[in-house]
Amino acid sequence: MIVRSKAPLRIGLAGGGSDVTPYSDMYGGAILNATINMYAYATIVPRDDGKIILNSVDNGEKYEFPAVESLEIDENLILLKGIYNRVVSEFTRHPLSFELSTYVDAPPGSGLGTSSTLVVAILGAFAEWLNLPLGEYDLARMAYEIERVDLQMAGGKQDQYAATFGGVNFMEFFADEKVIVNPLRIRYRYLNELAHNLILYYTKTSRLSSNIIEQQRENVLKNDATSVEATHKIKEQAVMMKEAILKGELDKIGEILNFGWENKKLMAQGISNPLIDSIYEAAILNGALGGKISGAGGGGFMIFYCPNNARYKVVKALAEFGGIPHRYEFTNTGLTSWSI
Repeated sequence: MIVRSKAPLRIGLAGGGSDVTPYSDMYGGAILNATINMYAYATIVPRDDGKIILNSVDNGEKYEFPAVESLEIDENLILLKGIYNRVVSEFTRHPLSFELSTYVDAPPGSGLGTSSTLVVAILGAFAEWLNLPLGEYDLARMAYEIERVDLQMAGGKQDQYAATFGGVNFMEFFADEKVIVNPLRIRYRYLNELAHNLILYYTKTSRLSSNIIEQQRENVLKNDATSVEATHKIKEQAVMMKEAILKGELDKIGEILNFGWENKKLMAQGISNPLIDSIYEAAILNGALGGKISGAGGGGFMIFYCPNNARYKVVKALAEFGGIPHRYEFTNTGLTSWSI
């Protein structure tokens, strides 16, 4: 028996940061994101020899352990260990013997939600194998708890829900920890045009998002007026983006992205840097109407809205910075699992 799963990575279009505690607990948050055809994959092969093998194929890390009820959480493959520990403690109550292999189409720290998407994919594989009673909201919530509570990893709430549900979603985050995922019914011609006009550009840099997120959290806790007001604007941006996409007013998207980018940079230090600023300026000078860093900031992927055929001139201009434009398509399918 082989159990497999995959979950899509996402592009954050608007509202990023308003889903992070304590802001979302105090004021509520709103996010608009869209999943793309880049994935996190997980494969589980059950074993009968009392061993656990964890294999991160893309990172070249592989470890073997005796099958115990709880794996020690150290610096090696902590996500995989944390998921296993949660599954055993909450569901099986006894050790499992298996080999778990994982792969992600984007590197860590790239801003596409790789870590959270990987957690969702692995949980999906365990749910398929063990027939766990997890609906979409249950699974996304558990993925969030494993990262943010069990493993104490800094971050927001959107990525787990995007990977689980898939598609273009307007997400609302409430003070009582409730999350509502609102799938948007967007005309295909609008969605295809958005994919054509929106460049996904990898800067070939990565960042430790936890540092930026921790500073953002501290700014909210100490009621830093500039940071809190900027996050309010970011939340408004999500509503603006939703209306523009649903109405097909796509050329407003560049302006909305730029509005969000100017405010996002005020939320915490390190969100931008001289390289990112230079890339952004070059994109605007060559026809982009707006853009942003994907994820918490500091590196990884950027997106730029380029109307008509401006994308070709922008891509050419960005070549001097050594990054890579990625072709992609939006996907409306979230977590998928199967066994053979």
